[in-house]
Amino acid sequence: MQKLRTIVVDDEPLACQYLVNKLKNYHQIEVVAFCKNGREAMQLVYEQSPDLVFLDIQMPGLNGLDVAKQLQSDTMPMVIFATAFEQYALDAFDAHAVDYIVKPIDEKRLELAINRALLRHVSVNTMPEIQKGEVIGAIADIETLQNKTVSWTDNTSNDGVAKDSVSNDGDLRKIIIKDRDEIHLINQADIEWVDAAGDYVCVHANGDTHVKRSTLKEMEDELNPVMFKRVHRSTIVNLSCIEKVIPLNKGEYFLLLGEHQKVKVSRKYKDIIRSFLEQ
Repeated sequence: MQKLRTIVVDDEPLACQYLVNKLKNYHQIEVVAFCKNGREAMQLVYEQSPDLVFLDIQMPGLNGLDVAKQLQSDTMPMVIFATAFEQYALDAFDAHAVDYIVKPIDEKRLELAINRALLRHVSVNTMPEIQKGEVIGAIADIETLQNKTVSWTDNTSNDGVAKDSVSNDGDLRKIIIKDRDEIHLINQADIEWVDAAGDYVCVHANGDTHVKRSTLKEMEDELNPVMFKRVHRSTIVNLSCIEKVIPLNKGEYFLLLGEHQKVKVSRKYKDIIRSFLEQ
């Protein structure tokens, strides 16, 4: 059986090494890298293209849940969360079929999670956007139970009605995202990219990721077609946010959107990027 190429992410060096040592007992697992924070984890995912990531949730800065939201669904590996969260979070993971291990490590749960990952890896029915959708659904439930407050991401008029933003391309309506107890009004120009996650889309803007219940097609219809282009089956990119284009094998590309974010362009959509570069 092919081994699962695996990355371990934990900000506590002893905990990280302990898990790496435990995984050596499973001949189906090959640990190819480990790191201590979310930014490093995202970079390793882009570089190593692992099959599986053990992802600690409670890390400073970019935590494990943030990492999962920011990874592109088409390139997202299977994720097993490592957590010391309370029972409500574990219930959310269970409800959405998201695998986890409890810290300190429960070896029975570890074995169960690995076996599930092995079965999922060979399943031809697992679609990347559905896999990410399961994770996003669990995260949404967890964040709801954490009693998040209502926030507005932009100004409204005095009567409380959101103003439309204006750019050189004409009037651009703000994207309204009702995320449980939060309502965000986001300028389209601030959106860097959008990807599908099952019944949701993840809208990445100004370094944050907002979750909206919508199909990617519905989101595409809301966005300015001059500014936003589909670059993968499940990904739309704001062309004005592209800072660097990195060619890959077989006609694919990585798009660098800011300091840490990379988005993969599939061969089917390569001509869109080529046309953009020739302008």
